[in-house]
Amino acid sequence: MSTTTRSLLESYYQAINAQDMEQFLALLADDVTHDVSQGEREVGKSAFARYMKRKMSRFREHIFNIEIMTNEDGSRAATEYTVLGVYLDTEEGFPAANGQTYRLPGGAFFEIADGKISRVSGHYNLRNWLMQIST
Repeated sequence: MSTTTRSLLESYYQAINAQDMEQFLALLADDVTHDVSQGEREVGKSAFARYMKRKMSRFREHIFNIEIMTNEDGSRAATEYTVLGVYLDTEEGFPAANGQTYRLPGGAFFEIADGKISRVSGHYNLRNWLMQIST
């Protein structure tokens, strides 16, 4: 396993958990591709920054139980994790937010180039999340 890639992804999740956008964006390639779970593909740091800003204003999440797997040269990686969250502000097209909590398994696939994250494809079970916030 590539220790450089492992360290990069550990820093990525630390920045997310700390809501440190400056550190988060520093880990990404300028032309990063972000495949949003259940959504569209976005390209570029500014698009990813807008996504994260919206997400952080509507959800308070902590990612833990992170498992990191990489290929031999560290150019590709996958993570599996658990998200502990609070739904703070209503996301358009979804049920009203009123502080519902949720615990959700998730995962992501990454491409790494020149020491930066060049692609993130996040995945989670939307039906599971909807069931948890609708009760």
